[in-house]
Amino acid sequence: MLKPLKDQYQEEIVPALMKEFEFESVMQVPRLTKIVVNIGLGEALDNAKAIEFAVKDIEAITGQRPVVTKAKKSIASFKLREGRSIGVKVTLRGERMWAFLTRLIHVALPRTRDFQGISPDSFDGRGNYTLGLREQLIFPEINYDTIDKIRGMEVTIVTTAQTDEEGRQLLDKLGMPFWQS
Repeated sequence: MLKPLKDQYQEEIVPALMKEFEFESVMQVPRLTKIVVNIGLGEALDNAKAIEFAVKDIEAITGQRPVVTKAKKSIASFKLREGRSIGVKVTLRGERMWAFLTRLIHVALPRTRDFQGISPDSFDGRGNYTLGLREQLIFPEINYDTIDKIRGMEVTIVTTAQTDEEGRQLLDKLGMPFWQS
């Protein structure tokens, strides 16, 4: 049986990172803060049901009710008005965050078609990682017959790492399947 990711982090990964980066204190070791799952819905301007379907999908995937995001500014070229619903997002912390990350690494990503691994270059300079997924169907919670349209989503993993290298090592030790370049 696979050890829960949180226990593996505390028992194996923290000591390994302390040794590798020569940290003085356990508090310096990078850790996960939150995971944000976001679906941008440009089509919601034309199709009012799109928001409802996206809310159902994210709720099934994460086990938490998402927040509907609204446009901050009007942009005429996009036919967008301030205050219109244009996406949904959910912020996962604690046990839900660890459960989602486990499912993402061990179940969802390997189900991706022609999966070679994920890019090790999508860090933001502060140790946070953003992963773009092309379809919600890679999650087993989504039933193919109940979806109205295939939608992509962004998964942002926020860490306390100071550098991209620390963040990369943390996610690598957690089992994130980076491709080798």
